[in-house]
Amino acid sequence: MPAICTRALDWTQAELAKAAGLSEVAVKNLERGRTDPRASTLTAIQEAFDRAGLVFLDPGDTRNGGSGVRLKI
Repeated sequence: MPAICTRALDWTQAELAKAAGLSEVAVKNLERGRTDPRASTLTAIQEAFDRAGLVFLDPGDTRNGGSGVRLKI
């Protein structure tokens, strides 16, 4: 999911890492599937995306077409 969201924001892995307070290596490994992230890592990433204006919709949430990720306008 991070790769999809970074593309939506036009962020590099380095920009995501900085926004989330993580190392760039951690973000790269996560996107490549080379690591199982801790809950705190996922929380840091989601909070960075939230601050940048992404909205995560739960299954069953039908706003703007249903579950997924939306960019606040």
